[in-house]
Amino acid sequence: MELKKHYTNEQTGISYTLHGDFYLPDLKPAEENITLGKWGMLHKSYLEKQKKALFNSLLIQGKLYQNCTEVERQAKEMFEQFIEQMIKVEGVTEQLKEDNQMEWVKMMSNIQQRAREIVCNEIIYN
Repeated sequence: MELKKHYTNEQTGISYTLHGDFYLPDLKPAEENITLGKWGMLHKSYLEKQKKALFNSLLIQGKLYQNCTEVERQAKEMFEQFIEQMIKVEGVTEQLKEDNQMEWVKMMSNIQQRAREIVCNEIIYN
């Protein structure tokens, strides 16, 4: 019985090539030098350490960087929206910045830290 040189698993969409007596997955090269930002790198690191099966599956399918890029976009959008909303709610204004610069810095740092924590819990580590 002669084996096919190439085979694609229809359930997973992963293609394989015959090497000797074994089929090995066709690993795709890195996707066009995609540069990930802070959020994408955090998500990639999380997948690599905590969700190894998902990380390997995305890597083999060539969808890892696409996934991380989408997470990057969502996280960045959520972070910016949260900051804008909290600035309005807490009354952090340019006038405060002029009158009491240290208080303004303290409040902005606090808002940014809370935004980072929420984005990480809701998007990055999910």
